[in-house]
Amino acid sequence: MAAPHPHWYFDFVSPFSYLHWQKLRRLPQARDIVPVPILFGAVLEKLGTRGPAEIEGKRLFTYRKVQWQAEHEGVPLRFPPTHPFNPLPALRLCIAAGTTIHAIDAIFDWLWRDGLAGDTADALQPLAHALGLEAEAAAADPAVKAQLRANTEQALAAGVFGVPTLEIGGELFWGNDAHGLMETVLADPDWLRRGEAGRLAHLPVGIRRGGA
Repeated sequence: MAAPHPHWYFDFVSPFSYLHWQKLRRLPQARDIVPVPILFGAVLEKLGTRGPAEIEGKRLFTYRKVQWQAEHEGVPLRFPPTHPFNPLPALRLCIAAGTTIHAIDAIFDWLWRDGLAGDTADALQPLAHALGLEAEAAAADPAVKAQLRANTEQALAAGVFGVPTLEIGGELFWGNDAHGLMETVLADPDWLRRGEAGRLAHLPVGIRRGGA
């Protein structure tokens, strides 16, 4: 039986997803990777946690880290007018457009390269028009809404806790800065089971925080 295709879980609200997309699509294995847009806020809610932009002090640090990574990687980046923002219109537009590479590129560029608003269907209408769609119709389409819910439930079932996450053979790799590890595992999945990397999967849990 053929190995399942890797799945890449992302949300347009995440600038790290934008940065990682630039590298992911250049991989030799890129055509086998399935992009899956999800609602990251629903993942956070299910896990009972908050995103970095919702934590005082961590927010500015995270933004500076994003900007540094973008400059270090030679990727143009300009934050949208507000952040965090409601990503539902962008996510639904992506799904309505078939979650194609072209649509993902266009939406990421609109939000993070050009720094334009994407938190309402009206704001996205020029982009939707370029994709041959109506943003309002895409945002209201019951089938599109259902697909986004299914995508998010799939991510939760897989154990996703952050975006971007690349799932390779049931193993999760999170974050733009983990791209090198992803490349290693894509090229050599057995690396996870060799040596110290293999031992880590069986490392027992020590004293938990607050334990006596």
